[in-house]
Amino acid sequence: MRTFPILLLTIMWMALTPSKPTRVVFFGDSITQAAVKPGGYISRLNEMLAKQNLAANYELIGAGISGNKVYDLFLRMEEDVLAKQPNLTFIYIGVNDVWHKRSSGTGTDPDKFVKFYEAIIKKLQAAGSRVILCTPAVIGEKTDFSNDQDGDLNQYSTLIRQLAARNNLPLCDLRKAFLDYNLKNNPNNAEKGILTTDRVHLNDAGNQLVADQMYQLMVAAK
Repeated sequence: MRTFPILLLTIMWMALTPSKPTRVVFFGDSITQAAVKPGGYISRLNEMLAKQNLAANYELIGAGISGNKVYDLFLRMEEDVLAKQPNLTFIYIGVNDVWHKRSSGTGTDPDKFVKFYEAIIKKLQAAGSRVILCTPAVIGEKTDFSNDQDGDLNQYSTLIRQLAARNNLPLCDLRKAFLDYNLKNNPNNAEKGILTTDRVHLNDAGNQLVADQMYQLMVAAK
């Protein structure tokens, strides 16, 4: 006869106990490192959540380091991501894997890029995190595909799209979003200044575009 009061107390306790916020880690390079600063895309996501009265439901954590490539992410993921026990992880990498081929000869070959990337996905999933993949946006904003590394950037974006499809994961296709935006808003075929400050790193408009693209995927993944 004491079962009902115990059950009632249990239900009341569960109702009164606040649920933990969804912990979201953004894993990437200098673009993500800057995203936690005022005006950065992670800061903008926090502002967007607050406007929808959802701020208490999420904890957003930046895990970006300047110069990182995909194998750097793999090597530091235990301490910088898994130790934080994320519920959801955005992987936003690839610019330096392409860019550094020309700038310093230390890029990442496509086959190695895929192997490291897939290993990151598997380790995150094994730790219980949901995963969203992001394509690298731009290395130059010219709309006529005359940026030096458009070909490689398109190739690596395709590899990430294939990884998302093969692993049945959501895709934040920033490459497509940036190209579409520039086609509409870059009539003079400028190489920077539309969404970036220097052909790669984001200005205010670029940060807002990334935040807009990530927001719906983040909320839908809850």
